Amino acid sequence: MLAFSRLGEPGVAIGATLAITIFLLARWYRAALWITVSLVGAAVLNASLKFAFHRPRPPAFFGPQPDTFSFPSGHALVCACFYGVLVGLIADRIRSLYWRVLIWVFGLIVIAGVGVSRIYLGVHYPSDVIAGYLAAAVWVSILIALDQLWMKRRT
Repeated sequence: MLAFSRLGEPGVAIGATLAITIFLLARWYRAALWITVSLVGAAVLNASLKFAFHRPRPPAFFGPQPDTFSFPSGHALVCACFYGVLVGLIADRIRSLYWRVLIWVFGLIVIAGVGVSRIYLGVHYPSDVIAGYLAAAVWVSILIALDQLWMKRRT
């Protein structure tokens, strides 16, 4: 469970930086832009919601308790934004329905695994994780709408 939990930690920024660099080197500027915007927006949204709700964390079972508020789960929010946008961008470029579905299933397993691990480790209530996913869904939906608008204006 700890391994899944780590997929949503700030170390994701390292993976995001690598992905953005690869996309920039490949001249896939749109992907680099949306990954960057999704992560910056997720960080701002997470900090704003934690500040607004001030929900304490559940009693810690494993190790020291984090010193931040519980609601929403930042791991779930950031992970869902990053992997959701990344998988969406990759799947968008693949023609085979089989591989598109497989990529989405893999992405959803990673996203779900992070949320379950946060609950299992006792650092979040289930509602924290669900709220993180819902906030990510709203933010990613806004980004998708903006991307579609941008692509429509370019044609």
